Amino acid sequence: QVQLVQSGGGLVQAGGSLRLSCAASGSIFSISAMGWYRQVSGKERELVAHITSAGSKIYADSVKGRFTISRDSAKNTVYLQMNSLKVEDTAVYYCKVLSPGYNGWGQGTQVTVSS
Repeated sequence: QVQLVQSGGGLVQAGGSLRLSCAASGSIFSISAMGWYRQVSGKERELVAHITSAGSKIYADSVKGRFTISRDSAKNTVYLQMNSLKVEDTAVYYCKVLSPGYNGWGQGTQVTVSS
C-alpha cells in the first residue's frame, strides 16, 4: 500500500506565505511525477503545479511567479512554496503522485487567505 501524507496549510493574510508538503511512503517505486491541485467548493479540481522526475515543472498561469514546486526524490516528498498569497488562492489543496501502477491523491489540506 501507498500512503500520502500532506502537511502545512492553514490561515494566512493576503500577501503572506505558506509551505505545503506531501510525503509518499509504502510500496511506491520510481515516482514519475508529483503535483499539486486545488479545489474550491462547487468547482472542479484544478492543476496548480506539476513536477516530473526529470525536474520539468508546469504552473497554472494564476500562480506563476508566486508559487514554487520542488521535490526531494530521496524522501519521496513534494513541496509547494506559496508566496504573495491572494484571497483567490483559498482552496483545499491536494497532492498527486504518479508512478507505474499507482495514481493517488493526498488527503487534502485547507489553505485560507484572508483579506
